[in-house]
Amino acid sequence: MADNTYTPPKVWTWDKASGGRFANINRPIAGPTHDKELPVGKHPIQLYSLGTPNGVKVTIMLEELLAAGHEGAEYDAWLINIGEGDQFGSGYVDLNPNSKIPVMFDTTTKTRVFESGSILLYLAEKFGAFLPTDHNKRTEALNWLFWQMGSAPYLGGGFGHFYAYAPEKFEYPINRFAMEVKRQLDVLDRNLADREYMAGDEYSIADMAIWPWYGALVKGLVYEAGEFLQVHEYKNVIRWTDQLAQREPVKRGRMVNRTFGDPASQLRERHDASDFETRTQDKLEPESSN
Repeated sequence: MADNTYTPPKVWTWDKASGGRFANINRPIAGPTHDKELPVGKHPIQLYSLGTPNGVKVTIMLEELLAAGHEGAEYDAWLINIGEGDQFGSGYVDLNPNSKIPVMFDTTTKTRVFESGSILLYLAEKFGAFLPTDHNKRTEALNWLFWQMGSAPYLGGGFGHFYAYAPEKFEYPINRFAMEVKRQLDVLDRNLADREYMAGDEYSIADMAIWPWYGALVKGLVYEAGEFLQVHEYKNVIRWTDQLAQREPVKRGRMVNRTFGDPASQLRERHDASDFETRTQDKLEPESSN
């Protein structure tokens, strides 16, 4: 039997060739790799993002705000293709020194906001929406918002990486992170056993933060790991997931900056509310082929 034991060297050095699927965008230093200004549209909010779970949190929030009548939440959503390194352009790094999506710029206050949880909280406070005003209920919503921010890396960077993306399969990390993801799902399922939404009886930014990650997981939409994780066991999470999926702003938010799946569900950039009817990828692709 081959000995696969790894002994770390005294000093770690970067070997780009060992980076697997994401070797072309992962590196041990920060900062820009090239000069590139970001485009700016006509709306108060400028969003630079991609339709991953972290990006979807914010587009759902913006669509919910617009549906609730907050005109100041009108936004331009610009596509940041992380596979091509758009997040390392100088303009992007100026807004987000961490070079991750999403990042938002509020043109009315000249404020940059990075980290998806921070963006949700900023928008909730700016518009007085989707965050309870009662102190205890607000705290409960924030409990779950920050729970998601701390927990999702175990799902995405941990389980998702070793189960779906790592160049080789290793039993220990897959088992370690599968155990943690199932524990997290059990946390959610127990919480939702006696309440409609994550923080109680009010739909909030906590739901918007958790749904794109864990809702997609229990519906078998990420990592093709539904059977492996036996996600059908988490019936309360599935009920909550299906309930949120029926909201029209959620349906729209899922489409924005999306670059995969059914072309009719992809609105790669959003600059006007009418774009959902006229600018989805299925309508643009025939134009590009002529």
